[in-house]
Amino acid sequence: MALIINMRELEDGDIEMEGILPLEELEIDIHDELIVVAGGLEYDFTVQSMEGGLLVRGIFTLPLKCECSRCLKPYDSNLSLTDWSIHIPLEGDDAVPVVNDTVDLTPAVREDILLEFPQHPLCDPECKGLAKVTVAGVNTTAEKVDEPGPSPWSELNKLQL
Repeated sequence: MALIINMRELEDGDIEMEGILPLEELEIDIHDELIVVAGGLEYDFTVQSMEGGLLVRGIFTLPLKCECSRCLKPYDSNLSLTDWSIHIPLEGDDAVPVVNDTVDLTPAVREDILLEFPQHPLCDPECKGLAKVTVAGVNTTAEKVDEPGPSPWSELNKLQL
C-alpha cells in the first residue's frame, strides 16, 4: 500500500500515520553496486490540511546494506529523514493530483530518499582504505604507502652546473 492520504479524513483533523511501506511499493531503482536496500521504509508522520495544500511532517527510515567505497568492507546503515517536512500544493501549477479524494505522498518521499542516498558509502569517516602490499610482502596501510618519498628536486639541486 502506497502512502495514500484520504482527504475526507482530514476534515476531522490531522492524520497520523505509521508503519512500514514495502520496498516494492516505494519503487526505488538503485543502480549502485555498493548499496542495497535491505527492507521496507519505516514511516511515522502527520498530515495537516492547510490553505490550498497539505503539510506533511515526520520521520522516514530505510535500512541499507552497504560496502565501503574505500575498503570494500560490508556494513549495515540506515538512511534517515528526520524532521522531514513538505508542503504538498493542491491548487495551482504545481498541484498534486487528487484521485478519488486521495493524494499519493509516495513520489515526494521517494524523491527525497533518492537525494539522501550516500554518494560514496564509508564504513567510517576515518577509513584508511585497503591494505597495500609492498615489494617485501609486508602489509601496510594505504596511509603508509602514500607517504611522500624524497623530492626529485632535491637530487637535481645536487647537480653542479
